Amino acid sequence: MLTPAEWTVVNLARHGLTDRTIARLRRVSRDAVKFHVTNAREKLGLTTRADLRHWRGIPKESAMTQHSQPSTGSELRLGAIGQIARTVKDFGRAEAWYRDVLGLSHLYTYGKLAFFDCGGVRLMLEDSSIGEVPNLHNDSILYFRVPAIQAAYDALRARDVEFIGAPHMIAKHPDGTEEWMAFFKDSEGGLLALMSQVKPG
Repeated sequence: MLTPAEWTVVNLARHGLTDRTIARLRRVSRDAVKFHVTNAREKLGLTTRADLRHWRGIPKESAMTQHSQPSTGSELRLGAIGQIARTVKDFGRAEAWYRDVLGLSHLYTYGKLAFFDCGGVRLMLEDSSIGEVPNLHNDSILYFRVPAIQAAYDALRARDVEFIGAPHMIAKHPDGTEEWMAFFKDSEGGLLALMSQVKPG
């Protein structure tokens, strides 16, 4: 239903980015971003941008469509911490420090996000200039691994947990593995997240 360009813009919007930031990342005008957001909303029958953030659409070629998402019901169990995010002011210096001084294993860098392995827990350094990914930063965001993110999302919403948006794919690795996340608030408004890796096939 959505064009590839619309999907790209919709995924960035679902991650909480503004039109200006999406335009900068995509190297297009803000008008082009607004055009894609409006078209996507009209195609999906959604009224507001907030509706778009909570839309649970999955691209038909996504690995998520190939895997059943078992219901967790009242048996919800969050997995191990899969990732911790830290915001840094001097991205280049911080990336070098965590790699060279602490000796952490550098996994990859994507734009202004750098990822390191800390004994099986992923550390994400985020340049503070991004500032809105998503918009409710506390010092560190805890990302809980779950085997079935759609089911975990449903189970937590049934417990009145407030989500910032629906689960959405944030990255696709060269081997086709997809990273899916959904951000939610704790009892004091601090940010937490669900994360799930979905492998193709």
